[in-house]
Amino acid sequence: MDFTPSPRARELAERVRHFIANEIAAVEDEHVRELHAAHRGGDWTQWRVSPRVEALKAKARDAGLWNFFLELPALDYAVVAEAMGWSLLAPEIFNCNAPDSGNMEVLAHFGTAEQKEGWLQPLLAGEIRSVFCMTEPDVASSDATNLRATIRDDGDTLVLDGRKWWTTGLGHPRAKVAIFMGISNPDGDRHRQHSMVLVPLDTPGVHIERMLPAFGDYDEPYGHGEVTFTNVRVPKANLIAGLGRGFEIAQSRLGPGRIHHCMRAIGAAERALSLMIERGLARVAFGKPLLDLGGNRERIAELRIAIDQARLLTLHAAWRIDTAGAAASMSEISAIKVVAPNVLQRVADEAIQLFGGAGMSHDVPLTTLFAMARALRIADGPDAVHLGVIARHELRKHQP
Repeated sequence: MDFTPSPRARELAERVRHFIANEIAAVEDEHVRELHAAHRGGDWTQWRVSPRVEALKAKARDAGLWNFFLELPALDYAVVAEAMGWSLLAPEIFNCNAPDSGNMEVLAHFGTAEQKEGWLQPLLAGEIRSVFCMTEPDVASSDATNLRATIRDDGDTLVLDGRKWWTTGLGHPRAKVAIFMGISNPDGDRHRQHSMVLVPLDTPGVHIERMLPAFGDYDEPYGHGEVTFTNVRVPKANLIAGLGRGFEIAQSRLGPGRIHHCMRAIGAAERALSLMIERGLARVAFGKPLLDLGGNRERIAELRIAIDQARLLTLHAAWRIDTAGAAASMSEISAIKVVAPNVLQRVADEAIQLFGGAGMSHDVPLTTLFAMARALRIADGPDAVHLGVIARHELRKHQP
């Protein structure tokens, strides 16, 4: 068992850290404050692409810091993802942000030549954005067999109907295509009922209902939207891989994607811990630095242990994916999906407490990191579902 990243991965991670420190850090805080000050709220029609962000993306692409998730194995990408997690903007700057990275992986592994040319290439170039439509408002979508959205075969076309929400990226001005997941074979085996279809967002019958605030933030310019599909017709050529293969595609997409999320969460936890230590050393109360009061040194030590444990667990899961495949690593993947967001939430919470009132403001990114962690405990499967997966795998070891 060897978690040593390749020389290529170590070089990329160092270059990413250097780019963040020298190009992104100088403008990120101002960029975030400007978004909050704009007061555009949930009116996504007024959201705009930031010239500042686009300029950084061009620099990153020219530097070869682009689309890492497709060129690296899971263990190597984990190291780079942690480096990106230090910055809120970095995943987008390097064209590695969700849900686009996952959608690109789907198209790269399952798409036809026509689908790759029409959608994958513009996504890889950063020219357009995409969304993934799975979660529904009226059912517990953590169980995919509950989905009510339908895909009906009608000759040369597919007819889609359903309501989706928490569709990340739906408000982005460059969002052009959705991957829609629905029931195409309701009487089939539970793992062969679903299909995935590419749907241009300007197709008749696709209607964006609203953007949903997460902890009061609309996450401009991406957003998390509710969208309806009413008698939406697309060519059968838009079907990904084939009817009934949606669950298979989803599992292949979510496994590596959870590595990305978890390692970025660990990078974000490192940033929160760093901010906490800097604040604790600089601020004095009752004649002592804050770190020397109220057990704060012990908290720092406990958080260091928690972050390092989460990192090792995630690297182990990445190693398992590389050596045994995602399907054989579901218990390890579920474990990190529980642990990493909880660690980030814990670190961000302790940092907010030490910062006091400043920790609740937009002067530091701690509330954003806390909200990100709390959302990750639901996104891609809630904690309870992943704990159930782990327990199921563990119990199998004791069955005759």
